[in-house]
Amino acid sequence: MQDVEALRAQLLAAAREARHDAYAPYSGYAVGAVVCDEEGRVFSGANVENASYGLTMCAERVALFRAVSEGVRRIVAVAVVTRDGAPPCGACRQVLAEFADEETLIWCASEENGQVEEYRLGELLPFAFRLRTQSSSEEEFALGGM
Repeated sequence: MQDVEALRAQLLAAAREARHDAYAPYSGYAVGAVVCDEEGRVFSGANVENASYGLTMCAERVALFRAVSEGVRRIVAVAVVTRDGAPPCGACRQVLAEFADEETLIWCASEENGQVEEYRLGELLPFAFRLRTQSSSEEEFALGGM
C-alpha cells in the first residue's frame, strides 16, 4: 500500500468528488465516501435519500457495496466527507466491520472548516458483531454457487 499521507489525500479528494453526486433532498446533508481495497482500488459512493426514510442508503455503504459487487473482500481504508466531518453511522460501522479489521483507517473530513479526523474502525466500533465463517460447501453457496 502507498504511503499513508498520499493515500489519505487521494481518498479524501475522491470522497469530496463523490459528495457532489449525493441525492439528499430531505435532509440537505450530502455525504461522499470511498473505500480502498488491498490492491489500492478505490470505490466511491454518495448518500441516496428516499421519501421512505428507512430506505435511505448511506454513502459509506454505497461505496462498500460497489466494491463488494466487484469482488472485493477486504477494505484497508475509508474516507468520508460531510459538511461537518461526522464519522460513519453505527449501521455503516457494522457493515464496514464485515470487510475490514479493527486497524482499518477511517478519515472524516469537514467541508466547513477543512478539519480531518483519523480513526481506526476498532475505535468507532469496539465490539463489532461477528459470526464464524461458513464451511466450504456453504461458502460456495454464499459466493453464488448452487
